[in-house]
Amino acid sequence: MTESRSPDRQQWLWHIEAWAYDFAQFLARLCPIDAVSDFGAWVFRTFGPLTSKHAIAETNLRIVFPTAPDADIKAMLRAQWEETGRWIAEFPILDRIAAEPGRVEVEHGERLSVLAGPARPAVLISGHFSNFDVMAVAIVRSGIKCQVTYRATNNPYIDQRIVGKRRDYGVSMFAPKGMSGTRELFRALRRGESIALLNDQKFNGGVAAPFFGKIAHTAPGASTFALSEGLPIILITVQRREKARFTVVIHEPFRLENTGDRNADVAAGVRRINALMERQVLARPTEWFWVHRRWPNETYRSVRKKKPSPDGEG
Repeated sequence: MTESRSPDRQQWLWHIEAWAYDFAQFLARLCPIDAVSDFGAWVFRTFGPLTSKHAIAETNLRIVFPTAPDADIKAMLRAQWEETGRWIAEFPILDRIAAEPGRVEVEHGERLSVLAGPARPAVLISGHFSNFDVMAVAIVRSGIKCQVTYRATNNPYIDQRIVGKRRDYGVSMFAPKGMSGTRELFRALRRGESIALLNDQKFNGGVAAPFFGKIAHTAPGASTFALSEGLPIILITVQRREKARFTVVIHEPFRLENTGDRNADVAAGVRRINALMERQVLARPTEWFWVHRRWPNETYRSVRKKKPSPDGEG
């Protein structure tokens, strides 16, 4: 009896979450853009430390900055909560941000524009830097055809709203699932379309490669696509200038070495991409998405055991 009611309860929970999302979006659209961003920063700066995600963010920071003083870790924790809050609050009004002149600037946009020609695709990669959705705005403005991939949310009603919101500023999203999704991305590349992938989160079953000196399972997709089709890889990062104003940086294209040993070449590509992500995190550490469990569980257990006790003893 309980099992038969469980799906209904789940549906109701999903609907309630979606209605809450709609109400928050309604309120956000009534307010000035920077006020919405500031409010998100305040909410997450205030309440983020009370959640279980705070411990994950702190452990991640201690993995990346093992010798940083506690005061520096505390300051970075506060700043990354503000950044996370701004991104979440800005999402419902991203079409307004994209439409207002001067809010999204693109550095080295010519590196994308050349892909707008016939059959000149590339594999675009990025990470969860600042408001990473702004990356898609730059891709749309460049005029290139691109499959922008994303991970669908568990709540299908919110997922519909997210996809619809991204369409408001011209982005068509694609959530690849399994081999059929992979084949569709290969077909897109062969049609001359580019693909865009986020490449900085944990991927169970991915390539075991170092990330800040510790093994992290990493998605091999970007390397696999680039090597199979002989395509360049272009890193795109988003930087916050102030409040809801951004610079999208199009980094210099590069190609992976193809020795003929596909497994070794993919693994080498993953290591190279991880190194790129490391440099971006270190350059602007408070703008990365620290609340994600990037490393295996045993890494978190070992780091927490090494954390000094309040009295200074190990």
